[in-house]
Amino acid sequence: MTVGIVGAGAIAFGAAAFLENAGHKPILWSPSGEGTKRLATGEKLIAKGAIEGTFQPGVASSATDLAERSDVLMIALPGYGHKGVMDAVAPYIRGDQVVLISSHASFGALYLSRLLARRGIVVPIVAWGTTVTTGRRPSPVEASVNTVRSKVDICTVPASRSAEGLTVCRKLFGDRFVQREGLLAIALSNLNPQNHLGIALCNMTRMEHGENWGQGLNVTPNVGRLLEALDRERLAIAEVLGLSVRTIFEHFHLSFHVPVDNISNMNQQMHREGRGGVGPATADSRYVTEDVPYGLLATVKLGTLTGRHAKLHQAGVEIFSALYGRDFFSENELLGALDLDSMSLDELKTLSREGYAAPVRQQMEM
Repeated sequence: MTVGIVGAGAIAFGAAAFLENAGHKPILWSPSGEGTKRLATGEKLIAKGAIEGTFQPGVASSATDLAERSDVLMIALPGYGHKGVMDAVAPYIRGDQVVLISSHASFGALYLSRLLARRGIVVPIVAWGTTVTTGRRPSPVEASVNTVRSKVDICTVPASRSAEGLTVCRKLFGDRFVQREGLLAIALSNLNPQNHLGIALCNMTRMEHGENWGQGLNVTPNVGRLLEALDRERLAIAEVLGLSVRTIFEHFHLSFHVPVDNISNMNQQMHREGRGGVGPATADSRYVTEDVPYGLLATVKLGTLTGRHAKLHQAGVEIFSALYGRDFFSENELLGALDLDSMSLDELKTLSREGYAAPVRQQMEM
């Protein structure tokens, strides 16, 4: 299958390497054009780590070009870029395509559903709770893949197209996908924001100094306890909603293949095995600029709607806003566009299950 990947960062490069290695044809589109400039001249994509090899993905010149050449579209860039690229590709998405969001953030699937419904189109939009690959992009032609996850939670909007969404995901990336009970479950399945809160907050000076530091090594016992407390807030919200979501312990066990233990010990084991990863070497990291407004804030909103206030998550948004001199509460374009604050919990549940319906076409008068 031909998969048009929106993005040209670490996750997009890792997905392209995985897909080409599995016999599919990836095409990358960098919205700015900078991320694929060297690949467009014919240079190869070099993958190292959990995926090894030299690959040659296609390069699209525009959103139109990407949509026209693809069977499946995959959004694979940070959450703060989702609204812009959804606005760019939505006018060209066809009714026979499937859209994958890797990974889903801040009810972006609903925003895309609304854009398509206004065109009279409904397609399966598959929201992933996290990414299949993790890693870094050391250069404009390299992908350093830390791991390939064995399990990824997904759901499809509308739910009536779930079988189709699951089939496409498995055909492209193998039998690693677990269907969850809808978009609310996926919104609570991405553990990166809560985990990155503790990791970045407790290692901020390392990030600002540009140090080379082991991430797993520095999830010390105190940091680990903070991550576990954040997880309890997330699980409490899921309980009110009657949802089954993966715990932080299951996440590290299934994603990084280490025995279940306390979170610090699991990260120390990852470090000993050389899979603990490297922490951000800059304060301008998606651990904060993406995960705070597009991850933590969504959990805060769900906590308010369910009456299970996520106090630590909210404190995280407030503390990072103070650290950065920015108002991260106001930076989420998706939640603002959807006007989530005006929705009731029942309205959000319905939309999360069914998406936006295309308007019924009125018969023309004879």
